[in-house]
Amino acid sequence: MLPHLANVHVEFLPPNWTAVLQPLDIGIIRTLKVYYHKEMLRKILVSITYHVSVGGLGDSFYEYLLKAWLMSDKKDEEGKKMYYDSIQAIETHLIRKSSGGLTYIAEWKGGLLEHKMGHLTCFAGGMFALGADGAPDDKTGHQMELAAEIARTCHESYTRTNLKLGPEAFRFDGGVEAIATRQNEKYFILRPEVIETYMYMWRYTHDPKYRQWGWEALQALEQHCRVEGGYSGIRDVYASHPNLDDVQQSFFLAETLNFVSFLPTLARLLEGGSPFYYDPDEPQVLPLTSPPGVAEVSGKHLEAFRVFLELPGVAEVLPSRIP
Repeated sequence: MLPHLANVHVEFLPPNWTAVLQPLDIGIIRTLKVYYHKEMLRKILVSITYHVSVGGLGDSFYEYLLKAWLMSDKKDEEGKKMYYDSIQAIETHLIRKSSGGLTYIAEWKGGLLEHKMGHLTCFAGGMFALGADGAPDDKTGHQMELAAEIARTCHESYTRTNLKLGPEAFRFDGGVEAIATRQNEKYFILRPEVIETYMYMWRYTHDPKYRQWGWEALQALEQHCRVEGGYSGIRDVYASHPNLDDVQQSFFLAETLNFVSFLPTLARLLEGGSPFYYDPDEPQVLPLTSPPGVAEVSGKHLEAFRVFLELPGVAEVLPSRIP
């Protein structure tokens, strides 16, 4: 048939024999892809169903239930009910107290309670304080107590490290409390949530310890994270000397330093009465008839702000943020 190609022999095969001679053509690759996608989908659904957290991937949901109600001038009754129902469920199923008396918010994974609290979850102290006014069944005092307990626990996660900066997550098992026991949880990436809770607690209670805790965190940031070009995260907060990761996260300027600087900003509101309340957690301005809480803040609290501004080193650390 091809006389000029002496080394080529042409053989005609019956129809549909390709799959027999080339097994990959019978659908092995396609079938593998189908099973792979099915398994991936199953794992995603399982993770959604069986991993419940107030920290990463869940924090904003609870936070914005509350803020939706507040931004509606407290008229969104559905949002209010959803928020307080969620808080009740969190308290029932996730909040626990350690043998040492520390209140923490655990995570639910695969039907089991994991006694771990993430740095992200520390925002909840501020959230509880923000939502305490308006809590049903006269639970305002209880919500504030819970907020204070969470703030204390998160503060302990800082003080129990060598660098006085908090780990990404800390645990309450195996005889340890508020300490990261796994190497991949010992890093600090300039997160704002702990200082956020300090800010809210100071605003609502005027207890000077929250201002002091914030100042201590800022001093640790300056001492261990400050570099020539800005600020860097740390790979292990339990090490004697910081091992920097050379990354400054965008939220550090937008949130962490913002929460620290909000104290003098609030002092300006108290003095001048700007008709806007700036929510430091998100870049938005909420118009209100008057700054929240201004009416009940006395002159001695305003003086406390001035004392804060006069603390040694504040002017050097925040020169452009002090009014």
